[in-house]
Amino acid sequence: MNPKFSAYAHPDALVDTDWLAAHLTDSDIRIVESNEDLLLYDTGHIPGAVHIDWRRDLNDETVRDYVGTEGFSALCRKNGITPETTVIFYGDKSNWWACYAFWVFQLFGHTKAKMLDGGRAKWTAEEKPLTREVPKHAETSYPVPAERNDSAFRAYQGQTLEHMLAKKPMVDVRSPKEFSGETTHMPEYPQEGVLRGGHIPGAKSCPWATAANADGTFKSADELKQIYSVNLGFQKDDDIIAYCRIGERSSHTWFVLKYLLGYEKVRNYDGSWTEWGNMVRTPVEKSFN
Repeated sequence: MNPKFSAYAHPDALVDTDWLAAHLTDSDIRIVESNEDLLLYDTGHIPGAVHIDWRRDLNDETVRDYVGTEGFSALCRKNGITPETTVIFYGDKSNWWACYAFWVFQLFGHTKAKMLDGGRAKWTAEEKPLTREVPKHAETSYPVPAERNDSAFRAYQGQTLEHMLAKKPMVDVRSPKEFSGETTHMPEYPQEGVLRGGHIPGAKSCPWATAANADGTFKSADELKQIYSVNLGFQKDDDIIAYCRIGERSSHTWFVLKYLLGYEKVRNYDGSWTEWGNMVRTPVEKSFN
């Protein structure tokens, strides 16, 4: 195990690039690439990795929600994943969408999951092998989960409103200008239809990238404790909600809080600002003149 990982609350939630390079052909793992850039996988990917498209594969096409239990089972079967398969996620943007895919898998109880520290950027920077060959894994058997366990990992708008009224801790992981209300979208990204800028009253601002190093890896345990425990004042028994714009950046922070720092009560509000900023009679706070 990478010595850096031993200081994390759940060191087994990560693998490093050297470990993965030595275990590419292990039969009990499945490598999953999930990116913001949906075309990136086709330009070259880790050998054996399958592509899970966060829009097409994880989301219901007619309801703004995730696939149901049957859809998840079908997704796993076609990608050669069984309930006993350890799924290793990686992707672009310091693992934004890889963390999102990891989070969705937790909704269905697939706990045999790990993140590749540094994701795609570190793998390619080290000139480790890439291929354009799309793997053909034999279809497996994956029982349909009894239900999707949203309550432990996911917060809905109404629950987030109750959380706000109770003055429980929330972290807004968007950029500072999004948080202040000066802009309604990320720099260099299109406006996605949000009507109001600002943040949920009482939320603390801590951009997701604060937890990442320049090479895309997660910061050390001591650095993360300084950010979230000291600077933000989060306590281990806090009930925390993280949010961003549509849930992808906050999945990264959710992973950091839950798996690297060991906060047990952390939920991702995936409706995030795209929902909150458009809801009638939902309070918004701005912090710029």
